[in-house]
Amino acid sequence: MFKRNTQQRRHTIVNELNDKGQVSVDQLARQFSTSEVTIRKDLAALESSGLLLRRFGGAILLPKEIVESKIEVVSKRKLAIAKSAAGLIRDHNRIIIDSGRTTSALISELDKIKGLLVMTNSLAIANEIKALENGPVLLMTGGTWDPHSEAFQGQVAEQVLRSYDFDQLFIGADGIDINRGTTTFNELIGLSQVMAEVAREVIVMVESDKIGRKIPNLEIPWESINTLITDSEISIQDKNNLIEQGINFIIAKD
Repeated sequence: MFKRNTQQRRHTIVNELNDKGQVSVDQLARQFSTSEVTIRKDLAALESSGLLLRRFGGAILLPKEIVESKIEVVSKRKLAIAKSAAGLIRDHNRIIIDSGRTTSALISELDKIKGLLVMTNSLAIANEIKALENGPVLLMTGGTWDPHSEAFQGQVAEQVLRSYDFDQLFIGADGIDINRGTTTFNELIGLSQVMAEVAREVIVMVESDKIGRKIPNLEIPWESINTLITDSEISIQDKNNLIEQGINFIIAKD
C-alpha cells in the first residue's frame, strides 16, 4: 500500500479497528510501509483523542463503558483559536505551552512547524507532543504536582523556566477582566507569571464566553500580554471594550 500522510493513515487505522475490533503494530507497519515507531505514535495519538485503547503489540476498540463516559470533545471554538495561534509560530521558535484544554488544542498544529522547541508543565500536553510524527524537541518544567491544574507548579518549575529564554508563551485563562488582565480560580499563579517573564511574546488563548468574567485572582496583567486570541462568537460589547482598552486581539475564523 502506498504511503499516506499522517491524517489519512490514522483515519484508515480507526476504520480498520472499527471493522476488526483490534489491530497490531507489525501488521499496520507492513500495510503502510512505515516503521513500527511511527505506528506506535499513531496509536498513542488516537488513544489521546479517545478513539482506541492501546494494548501490547497493538490496539483494541474502547470498552463500552469508556465510550459511554467519553471525555469532552475539543470544541470547534478551541480548534479555531488553536489554528489562529499556530499561525503566529515561526519555524525554530522556542515556545512555552501552559496546561489547559484550550492550549492543548494547539498540539495537533505543531507538526506542521519545523525545528520547534516546546516547554510545558503539563503531562497531558507532553504526551500529546510525544505522539506527533514530526514532533518538536520537548522539555518539561518538573516541580510539584498540582491536582487542581493537573500540572507541575512551584519553585523547582520556576527555576527551570528561568534557565531558558523563549520566543512565545501560549496560555489560557479562567476569565478575562477587561480592566486588569487574565484571571484564574487557581491561587498558584507564580509559575504563570514566570512563564510570562521569560517569554518575549505572551499570547492568551480563551473562548469568548470567558471575556468579562471577573475572578479575584489576577494572573497576568495586560501590560505583560501581547495578544489575546478568541473565537468569532465574541459579543459586540466585549469587542468594543477590548478596543477601548487598546488591547491587541485576534478573532479566530471558524
